[in-house]
Formats: sequence, structure tokens, C-alpha cells
Amino acid sequence: MSLPQQDLNLEDAKEQLLEECEGIWKHVEECQNKVTFQEIETLPAPDPKLSLLLHRVKSLTAEFNQWQKRTPEITSTNPDVLIALGKDQLQSLEHDLEMVLSTVHAKNKKLKEDLQREQQWLEEQQQLIECLDRTEKEMSNQVVQFSEKRVFQELKSKMLKIKAYKEEILNALGEFLEKHFPLPEDDGIKKRKTRSSGEQDVQLITLHEILESLISKLINKPHDPYITISNSFWSPYIELLLRYGIALRHSEDPSRIRLENFHQ
Repeated sequence: MSLPQQDLNLEDAKEQLLEECEGIWKHVEECQNKVTFQEIETLPAPDPKLSLLLHRVKSLTAEFNQWQKRTPEITSTNPDVLIALGKDQLQSLEHDLEMVLSTVHAKNKKLKEDLQREQQWLEEQQQLIECLDRTEKEMSNQVVQFSEKRVFQELKSKMLKIKAYKEEILNALGEFLEKHFPLPEDDGIKKRKTRSSGEQDVQLITLHEILESLISKLINKPHDPYITISNSFWSPYIELLLRYGIALRHSEDPSRIRLENFHQ
């Protein structure tokens, strides 16, 4: 069958279908009018509008129930009409599917482009991270080498400065103590020796020497910083150290003293 003949059959089928639909619609209207006229009654005088609405509701309800009981019928049994309708619906469905397919293709294309851009960005970031890691390792190795030498030099310099400062402080302390806290004098002569009855001569030590002993014991033996008071310690200096909180007596042995922990 040629294409013009198919179009002609399609037009004839459409006209026949429209005629059948119009006939069915006229039949429905006739049935509705018959039902309406059969159920019309004399309206009560008090409220005719309400009564008319109630009858209208009954009529529509009956029509609704009647249509529910009926089974759907095929609009037409003409094969040409059915084929034409099927072709029309298939063409409409094909057009809709083509639109959907085109939309899906466009979205897929955009997603692929986005994916390529993201993958390229990811590769660039990974390359940047690898470059930074290599740079960090190189810099860390250099820093470790430089830092070890630098720390050693700094520590050595600090130790030399501390030693020089320590010597300076000790010299200043010795001069201050020699000047202000000398040994006792007898007729202008310092007594380095004292005599006790029945005992041999004992040489007194200066306050500077006492403090050096206390400092040395505290630094070298912090777990046992006490020194024993001997006859060479002049008692006024011991009382001076204890009274001003520079030294402390042992809690169980009063003959032992220690330097106060000023550094803590």
C-alpha cells in the first residue's frame, strides 16, 4: 500500500471514529433526559430550589451507579480504525521517547564533560601534592643537617657565656663577701686560727668558702645537699645564713645545714 493510500485510510478512520463518538454522546444525552423527566415531581411550595437540587442529586447518583455497572466497550470494531489509532498513539509515544532520549543524551554529555574536568583537576592536584612532598623531604633533610650544626653551635656558645657569667658572678660575690664579711680580727690581724682548751688549733674558713661548699653540694648531690658544721665554721656566719633564710638546718640533725632551693 502506498503512502497516499495510507493517509487516506487514516482520514477515513478518523471521520468514522468521530461519527461513532457523536452517536454515543447523543445516546447518553437521551438517556439522561429520560431519567430526568421520569423523576420530575411537583415541587413543594415552601422551598422549590432545595427540592430541585435534591432531585438533581438523586438523578446524578442513579446515573453514576448505572455507569459503574457497565463494562467498557471498544469504541470501534473496524480494524482500519484500530490500526490508525494504534499508529497515532505509537507515533506520539515514539516522539515522547525521542525527546526523553535526547534529554538523557544531553545530560550524559554534560556529565562526561564535568567528569573529565574533575579528573583533570584531580590529576593536577595529585601532581602538586607529589611536588610539595618532594620539596618538603628535601627541605626537611637540609633543615635537619643545618639545625643539628646550629643547635650544637648555639649550645656551645651558651655554655661558654654561662661559664663566663658564672665566673664573673663568683668573683663579684667573693669580692663582696671579702669586703663586707671578713674573718674576725684581733688587733687588726685576721684570725685564721682559734685555740680551744685541750684542742689543737682550727683554721676558720670565710663566708665565701662556706657558700661555695653549700652551692657545690647542692649542685653535685641534690639528693643529699647537706654539709656538716665543723669547728672551722665561724658560728656568727652560720647564724646569719640561718636567720636570713639562706641556709636551712636538717630536721633531725641540727649539725647539718643545706642551701635553700632558690632555683625552684
